[in-house]
Parts: sequence; C-alpha cells; structure tokens
Amino acid sequence: MKAVRRKSRWSFYWGLLPVVSVFFAWQGWVWWSWVSAPAIDPKTIESEAESPPAKVIEVKTGSTGQEIGATLEAEGLIRSTQAWNVWARWLSLTKGGGGFQVGSYEINPTEPMTEIAAKIWSGDVLKLSYTIPEGWTIEDMAEYFEDRGFFKAETFIEATKNVPYDLFPWLPKDLPHVEGFLYPDTYLLRSDRLDAESAIGQMIGQFEVVALPVYEQQAGDADLSLLDWVTLASIVEREAVISEERRLISGVFHNRLTEGIPLGADPTVEYGLGLTQTADRPLTYEEVATPSPYNTYINAGLPPTPIGSPGLPSLEATLSPEATDYLYFVARYDGTHVFSRTLAEHEAAQAEIWNERDSQ
Repeated sequence: MKAVRRKSRWSFYWGLLPVVSVFFAWQGWVWWSWVSAPAIDPKTIESEAESPPAKVIEVKTGSTGQEIGATLEAEGLIRSTQAWNVWARWLSLTKGGGGFQVGSYEINPTEPMTEIAAKIWSGDVLKLSYTIPEGWTIEDMAEYFEDRGFFKAETFIEATKNVPYDLFPWLPKDLPHVEGFLYPDTYLLRSDRLDAESAIGQMIGQFEVVALPVYEQQAGDADLSLLDWVTLASIVEREAVISEERRLISGVFHNRLTEGIPLGADPTVEYGLGLTQTADRPLTYEEVATPSPYNTYINAGLPPTPIGSPGLPSLEATLSPEATDYLYFVARYDGTHVFSRTLAEHEAAQAEIWNERDSQ
C-alpha cells in the first residue's frame, strides 16, 4: 500500500501569504485614501454659502515638516499628521532635494493633503493685493499699507527716500524720494516679500513699463525733462476732476509756465503744508501766503518734486496740452472749472462761485 504524503503546514501558510498581502494592501489603500483626502469633502457642500473659509498658514524659517503637519491638523486642514510626515518623506526622496518653503499660504480644507503639500513645497505663497489710486502721495500710501497690515507707515516713507538707481538708472538724479514715480495701479505682492522695498520696486517697475515709453515717444514735442513732466502731470492729476478738462487744464499750466506766471495751484500748497482742503474748509489766505518750495502762488515755475502719483491720462495730457489762450481757472463745487483769459474775468468767476456757495 502506497503511503500518502501529507502536506506541510508551512505550505498552508505560504498559500495564505498572497491573501494576507492583498488584505493589508487593501487596508493600507483604504487608510491612505482617507487620510490624504480633503479634511472636508467638497461633495458634502451643497451651496457656495456653505463653503468653508480658507485659512492662512504661516511657515516660518526653521519650521520642520512635522511642525507644519501638526499646525495643519490643528487647523482642521488635513486629517493626519502621520500621513503628512509619510508624504513629506516621499517628497524629499522623489523631488531631489528642496523642502517646504517659508511664507504665508492660503489653504482651503477642501484641498487634498497632497495638493497642500505640493503648494508649500513649491512655494506657491499667498499673494496679497493692493491698489494705489491716481493722485495718491507717499503719505497716503504709507497710511494705506499700515492700515492693511503690510508694514509700518514710517518704514514705507523711509524706504521711498532710498532711490533705487541701481534697478532704475533712468530715474532723475538727486531725487529726495520717489514721489510721482510710484505708478497707480493694482498689484499682487508675494507674502514672502512683504516689505516696503518690494512694493516700491513693483510700482516703479510699472511706471517703467507703462509711462516711460510714453515720455520717450512724445517728450520732444513738450520740451519737458522727465522730472518736470511727472511733476506737472501730478499737478494736473490733482486739479482735473473730470477727464474732459484734463488737457485744457494742462494747456493753462503750459501757458503760465511759458509766460513766467506762477501756476497758482492749490494742491501744491496743500502738499507743502501737509493738509487737504475741502469745500467746507478751503485754504486760507495765510496758508496760501506761507513760504514753501511747493507754494506755486509765491514761486514761479514747477515745485521741486511731484506732489503725487499721476495716472496715464494725466501724463499723456501733460505732453499734449489743449491749445488755448486761457490763463486762469477756478473750481466750481461740482468738479468742473470756470476758465478765464484775464485776471478780471477770473476774479469775477471766483466771486460768482463764492456767492453761489454762500447762498446754499
């Protein structure tokens, strides 16, 4: 009788190995699918109003991957610090060096963990928007930046005195500050470069791109230096309330400069004294008579620097003034002006406007 060969119990275990491997692989896949998924499933959000707000996470110099993961989990932006650490090691192995980048990051809890990691690894930092309106001065900008929490007003003002000739050698020589060359526009500033010098560089760079070519193409017709052009344009910017009058106001100023008549521009007096007049609080005779390099009632010609940031329309109007024989204008209280050829006409227009104002 032939003996029956019994199977080894090890054969049984070896037979189970594929099954066990598949089971644990499946378990690992289930675990990873859950921990790497968004902290809040976008599919559960029924309307935009229910969308969870994004959070800003600050990655500071010296922060470790583990610390970043712990912060993200504490803020409810990822599900597992352990999974984050695993993925951080994987990125380190597969990306050939590098690491998580310093800066502020805007992260939404509906983003998968791997996308969040890629954002911080690549340095896709939060970009902060800021808008500079036409006519703003350095002081206006400084207050704005401080109110927005970008940097201190005094820090910005001091930075504007360090004229960056190394980056922009075309800037007029011996400027006391960069007033007038900070082009009014909307900008995005990286959170890891949130400093006054970066903002100043952006605005001068935009002037170089947008405004400087206009001057280079048309300056010969106006016979103005770069500094004179921007200075006169800054005065036009402050005087012209409605766009239709911009070139006419420019024409009046060109006439007065040609004839050696002081410009008599209120905004220059305001700039020199550091104040802003209103309809209810106009400049006084004493203020208009106060000596200042910026007082264009006392001094003929242009003030030493621009008095704000002119926009492109005012810059263009200064190079192409309207041909006119007007020498005077006075503001109504609706944004328009009355233009006059003689001093007598001008004084009569002033009296009429003041009488209208007093009767209201």
